[in-house]
Amino acid sequence: MVHEVRMRPHIGGHDMERKVRLAERFLREGNRVKVTVMFRGREMAHPETGRAVLERVLEFLKELSAVDRPTIMEGRFLSIILAPTNKKMPKPASVAGEQQVAQT
Repeated sequence: MVHEVRMRPHIGGHDMERKVRLAERFLREGNRVKVTVMFRGREMAHPETGRAVLERVLEFLKELSAVDRPTIMEGRFLSIILAPTNKKMPKPASVAGEQQVAQT
C-alpha cells in the first residue's frame, strides 16, 4: 500500500518533523510512502525550494527507507516514492525481556 504525505515548499520546522514522524510510522508498518510537495501560484517558478524540502525528508528517513521512484514533477506536485528497507528496528528492552521470561 502507498500512503501519501503532503507538504508545502515553505513548511515550518515543527510541521516538517510531524510529517516525517508520520512517514516514519508508515515505513515501519511496511508500507511505501509518497512524499509530495504541493506548489501554488508563483511557487511554481521555484521548484528548487520543493527539492530542498524533499532532500531534508530523505535525510531524516535515510536509515528506514530507500528511494523507490526518483523525484518527478507531476503538474503542480513534486513527489518521490520511498520504500521501507529490510532492516529490522530493535525492539525496546522491556518487550524483549518479557518475551524471554514467557519462554522459560
